[in-house]
Amino acid sequence: MFHIVLFEPEIPPNTGNIIRLAANTNCRLHLIKPLGFKLEDKQLRRAGLDYREWAQIASYNNYQDFIKTCQFNNLYAFTTRAKTAYHNASFAPGDAFLFGPESRGLSKEILQSLESDRKLRIPMTSESRSLNLSNTVSIAIYEAWRQQDFGL
Repeated sequence: MFHIVLFEPEIPPNTGNIIRLAANTNCRLHLIKPLGFKLEDKQLRRAGLDYREWAQIASYNNYQDFIKTCQFNNLYAFTTRAKTAYHNASFAPGDAFLFGPESRGLSKEILQSLESDRKLRIPMTSESRSLNLSNTVSIAIYEAWRQQDFGL
């Protein structure tokens, strides 16, 4: 099992899609507050369909609470500013994947707290700014899961 960690997510449909992804890939979803929506949001429920009842979801008041409470192996942060591409990393069950808010990404403080090989990027064309959050999470989780032969 992998851990999907959303730091201060802002857009309900993205989180709804990620809830659905977590349920379908047996990942645990961690939400770090403040959230840009209520968990009862209609758009969140619509995007997540009925998968919320199948997803393992935990929430935390802040990043420090997450670090103190969650038991994970390695923490990887996804950022457009990383030098290492995601497909060059080796993942293991119990690893956690951290994603920042849609409008601004992860803070410098969080990124500076991690070793450079724990900061990953997803390649894009040079004129691109960023990918959609739920797409980014899907790419990362499926690569990690692929490395584990999809649990087969």
